[in-house]
Amino acid sequence: MNRRHVLYAGAALLVAILLAGCASPHYLQLNPQRSTSVDQFGNGQAVTVAAADEREDDVIGTRSGSAMSTAVITVSAHELVPQLQREAERAVRDMGFSPTLEPANGHPSLTVSLLHLGYERGENRPVIDEARLKAILEVKVVNQGTTYTGTYTSRRTQSYAVRPDRDTNTRMLNDLISDALDRAFSDPELGRLLAR
Repeated sequence: MNRRHVLYAGAALLVAILLAGCASPHYLQLNPQRSTSVDQFGNGQAVTVAAADEREDDVIGTRSGSAMSTAVITVSAHELVPQLQREAERAVRDMGFSPTLEPANGHPSLTVSLLHLGYERGENRPVIDEARLKAILEVKVVNQGTTYTGTYTSRRTQSYAVRPDRDTNTRMLNDLISDALDRAFSDPELGRLLAR
């Protein structure tokens, strides 16, 4: 085998490896965390806290932007719901209430639901591509026959020259959901109704 064949074989192998890397699915384990402070409303009252994932599918998009791509990005509801539960309980505790999992008559309740989590390819430009991310959270508070429901949306557009790897996608989605949590628990109506 001459040198030219070795170079061609090496180049073909490199291209195959790169394409295989681009086609690999990403299973992301997220750990979003609220970072903003919340106002004090409670005096230790019990609040039933729950979290839910209302998405129809764990797949949030593809790395290539093509619906037929095998490079899917998956965020499991079973892994994300406990993280949302933890952050909801922490927010309720920081508001001055005592979070509990037990529903009881007379206790106010707060439910955080993930309605949407999306990852789409944005505009194609020379050398630069975009990823468009969107998260929608709903928080429902019920107390003494009164219900308040708030919807909180977080969006992010990320430009890149090299397609984001698993760690980068994990970080971007953690930031996205953390921002939605910050928006939700910055809403003073939640605490006011819980304290009523």
